[in-house]
Amino acid sequence: MVMRVATFAQSDQMIAAALRTQAVMANEQIQESSGLTSSDLAGYGSDSQRVVNLQVSVTRSQSYIDSASLADSKVQVMYSAVGSMTDIITSLRSQLSAATTGSSSETASVINSAQQMLTEMGSLLNTQYDGEYVFGGASTSTAPVDLSSFSSGTGSTTTADTSYYKGDHEVASVRVADDQTVSYGVTADNSAFEQVMRVLKFVANSSSLSSTDITNALNLASNALDATTTVQAKLSNSASQIEAASSRQSDYQSYAKTLSSDLTSVDVAAVTAQLSTYQSQLTASYSAISKIQSLSLASYLK
Repeated sequence: MVMRVATFAQSDQMIAAALRTQAVMANEQIQESSGLTSSDLAGYGSDSQRVVNLQVSVTRSQSYIDSASLADSKVQVMYSAVGSMTDIITSLRSQLSAATTGSSSETASVINSAQQMLTEMGSLLNTQYDGEYVFGGASTSTAPVDLSSFSSGTGSTTTADTSYYKGDHEVASVRVADDQTVSYGVTADNSAFEQVMRVLKFVANSSSLSSTDITNALNLASNALDATTTVQAKLSNSASQIEAASSRQSDYQSYAKTLSSDLTSVDVAAVTAQLSTYQSQLTASYSAISKIQSLSLASYLK
């Protein structure tokens, strides 16, 4: 039996040290390729709970952003529709003003136009986004406006009439933060829209218009225009609140992701440099072990 210069225990210790270095290298190679300190939460030690909390908050923040984005899209659609409504009532006012001359042709023209405008107004109040009616409150699957019976009969400039409305009275809102909810909905029976519908019905169903009728219709049309413009301004304000909240959530996400990255990421360049050092150490260790194990007592005593 050939006897080695180094004892078994010493060789075993050197091999064990080399294997530990190899294990460290294997872990750092994973870090180098993934850019992460650990592939599981257990590897983060005392920071694991902070990492989990940050991940949960980022996910929750994204849900707020998604909800805000959907609500903002609905508000934009509603804003555009209300803008078209203001165009209708502005046009009606212009034609009513022209009819104050008492011209029968102007009177007939405004009556005919009001009939078309009433149909257009009903269509605008039945506006849909993503398959849902936006002016029907919570009843998003049913058209909120039905003109089948409303468009017939004598209209009034003094008595409110929302018989055209088939929706409910729930105002849409969206949660944009843990402690913030923005109400943005407006239903088709809103007083502004009701005034527009009422003056259109009054003019459209008139066989003729007296000077008093025209004056009353003009006054109601002016009130309706002011009220509709106010609704549009409120929608604009809601959109601004939603977009601002979404922006704050995006800023928070950037902060949270950076903090999480600081806790979970490694400096790849530093790890690469350490790997190079460990590689040199490991090569030297195995070279030394090989050299020692190749020496026999006989060759040592020569």
